[in-house]
Amino acid sequence: MSPVAGNRKPNWLKVKAPLGETYAEVRKMLGDLSLHTVCQEANCPNRMECWSKKTATFMILGDVCTRNCSFCNIASGKAGVVDPGEPERVADAVQKMGIEYAVITSVTRDDLPDGGASVFAETVRMLRNRIESIGIEILIPDFRGSEKGLAKVIAAEPDVINHNIETVRRLTPEIRSGADYDRSLPLLRRVSESNSGIKSKSGIMLGLGEEKDEIEQAFTDLADVSCQMLTIGQYLAPSDQHHPVEKYYSPDEFSQLREVALGCGIESVVAGPLVRSSYHAREQFNS
Repeated sequence: MSPVAGNRKPNWLKVKAPLGETYAEVRKMLGDLSLHTVCQEANCPNRMECWSKKTATFMILGDVCTRNCSFCNIASGKAGVVDPGEPERVADAVQKMGIEYAVITSVTRDDLPDGGASVFAETVRMLRNRIESIGIEILIPDFRGSEKGLAKVIAAEPDVINHNIETVRRLTPEIRSGADYDRSLPLLRRVSESNSGIKSKSGIMLGLGEEKDEIEQAFTDLADVSCQMLTIGQYLAPSDQHHPVEKYYSPDEFSQLREVALGCGIESVVAGPLVRSSYHAREQFNS
């Protein structure tokens, strides 16, 4: 897996922006409802495509994170007061957009007693009350290892609970501020063993300086906690102040790693340079 020569983005990472009428409508509606999306806050390369298809990953609990991870573009600092009307506004947006599979994530809120788990649960319940047949995936932080917090979101019965390990064990302290590789794995195990029918999911970025054997070990670790779904994508540095890209993986390399992950026992794996944890989430769930 040799790196791409130079520090320029390879051609397969150059994305055309289909800015059309639907994209503008979605952007205006989100602004009118005072809602945040991880598409915007994390500067996702797929946001143009997703918004043009009237899909979005909604970000609850505000737009300021209490952690400061070196890979992430979301603002960090002192978070604001939790908005009790946010779950209902998310449901409004999902209903207006005609979304059939909703993905909900959040900033990390270490300042809250339950890490924001109750707001996740209320958002899931609000969506279920509005749209009985909707598919719901939530991408959660680690709630600082709180089993009570995790139990709240499991009790709300989303279809998928996603928690990203983001990188390999060795790089976690450098990449994921305040996180712990060995706190994330038990969280995924508790989802898988909850007897709730909820699917467990995780995601990992490549290009941060990981070695091949470390990647394979991460796949094995996820399989060992019965993680059922996995996304593998290319890390792209949001700015010069973030962790640098150490390597660009080719599409063929992603295909090879997908096969390795499947061979480790993970049931469903989506891998590619532009893959993100919520990209084509509905398709992966249905498959």
